[in-house]
Amino acid sequence: MTAFFEVHKDLPREGPGEAADVHWALKRAALRPDAIVCDAGCGPGDDIQALLRHLPAGHLLAVDLHAPFVAQAEARFENEPRVDARVGDMAQLDTQPDAPFDLIWCAGALYFLGVSEGLGVFRKALKENGYVAFSEPAFLTDEPSQAARSFWDGYEPSSEAELRAKVEAAGFKVLGIKTVSDAAWENYYQPMEARIAKLRAGANAELSKALDENQAEAESWRKVKGETGYLLVLAQAV
Repeated sequence: MTAFFEVHKDLPREGPGEAADVHWALKRAALRPDAIVCDAGCGPGDDIQALLRHLPAGHLLAVDLHAPFVAQAEARFENEPRVDARVGDMAQLDTQPDAPFDLIWCAGALYFLGVSEGLGVFRKALKENGYVAFSEPAFLTDEPSQAARSFWDGYEPSSEAELRAKVEAAGFKVLGIKTVSDAAWENYYQPMEARIAKLRAGANAELSKALDENQAEAESWRKVKGETGYLLVLAQAV
């Protein structure tokens, strides 16, 4: 795990995403100007600036379990009083002093809890009729190849219909679903590949293995990106 975090140290983001994803979701959510938003599993905080654009008088709490990611987010927004970054467990958002939230944003991290379990946790941390926006692994074809299945290393993605059903069963109304773009994936992989290249010289066996694994992940995604990826979901508690 130490080698993994050495590969991922100081990357701008820890998963696929782009500002357009945030704008797509928040333009469809009827948030008050003073809304309280949580970025759950925030990583180094690359979505925070886009979230702030929709919170002219609001406050954002960024939460992640990995302290170095939180420190990176804090450094990026040290002069922004509307942002508070904390080490914390997104499985316990309802215990945060800022809860309940008007919106929980969760880019590429809900699958750590599972869709149904995670949305149950998030619902307890939302205000009445609050919103959740999250991206989740999904198959983009009815007959994904074994390579597309293997890409997720044992995690079983949903189809769009299955994902919608899980969200509704958790007590939410789906307001929109969109596919996360190839550009959003490259926003994650290209900086990571640049870091891999930088670390190659002098890497020990453990680090070399981690470099190879992360490079292989990027290359595998490019081969199966027509079959699988992330779906971004905006939903409202009902």
